Amino acid sequence: MDELSTINRRRFLKQAGTLAALSTVGGIPLTALANEDHVTLTILHTNDVHSRIDPFPMDGSRNQGLGGVARRATLVERIRSEQRNVLLLDAGDTVQGTPYFNLFGGKVELELMSRMRYDASTFGNHEFDNGLEGLAKMLPYAKFPFLTANYDFSDTLLKGKTRDYIIFRKQGLRIGVFGLGIQLAGLVDPTRCQGVRYLDPVTTANVLAERLKQDYRCNLVVCLSHLGYKYQGNKVSDVVLARNTRNIDLIIGGHTHTFMPEPEHIRNLDGQMTTINQVGFAGINLGRLDYIFERQSKKKKLVTAGRYKMSERMSAVMERG
Repeated sequence: MDELSTINRRRFLKQAGTLAALSTVGGIPLTALANEDHVTLTILHTNDVHSRIDPFPMDGSRNQGLGGVARRATLVERIRSEQRNVLLLDAGDTVQGTPYFNLFGGKVELELMSRMRYDASTFGNHEFDNGLEGLAKMLPYAKFPFLTANYDFSDTLLKGKTRDYIIFRKQGLRIGVFGLGIQLAGLVDPTRCQGVRYLDPVTTANVLAERLKQDYRCNLVVCLSHLGYKYQGNKVSDVVLARNTRNIDLIIGGHTHTFMPEPEHIRNLDGQMTTINQVGFAGINLGRLDYIFERQSKKKKLVTAGRYKMSERMSAVMERG
């Protein structure tokens, strides 16, 4: 059902033959580390699913047979049964790409994400493909918040229908999550986003990340970004964002459909590491990152980071780092 390729910073996880292998660090189950001294947190994530409800058809193409919501849902529930603290996040462009969106306008995609109990998502440019009216119609089907900190909807019918950030509480931890979207000009028909004010993502991120880390004492600050992984030139990307901000621990990216072989760790303005990860498109992969926190100091460590490939295979293979 799923194939797992994973790499972590210390490169100490070797090949394993079962799905449970990802839940170990050096042979010690993550659940065993969640004791009176430590708390574990698992973050699962997708990006650019693009209405891919069913697996790709068996037509000889590169992605034939891959993806599918049913496989992802089954895997997510299995991980939740193994780990106490799990967040399921998405980095935008949940819609547009198959007839499901053309026929149902986003209803099917958001209902299924709600049934999978996604915790939060952000807007990609394709969320605007049916205009603000179409977006407003599909939002009620989401039983989770859309985080859109640098889109100002004050003068539109979307006012009050999204949030800048949310704080999750898991076993004494505070996890702050906010969302950033890409510049719509040049990507979206102006008539479909009329009245939306675009705020500088770097400035917005610095303000919100400081608020989450310093004022609300979040132990982990996560940015759901639909800016794109990296570009030539000065266009703002996840890499540019990481280098020019403070207080962001993790950027879960989208837009560029980048299959990152492993997360990238970039030093921010304070010389601290910001981790960037993105897992392609179309629900082919489910990203996973596992953190361990000391209960008293709340010091954290990223112990595993990788992705599951949604396929028919019933085994999970962990590639050597």
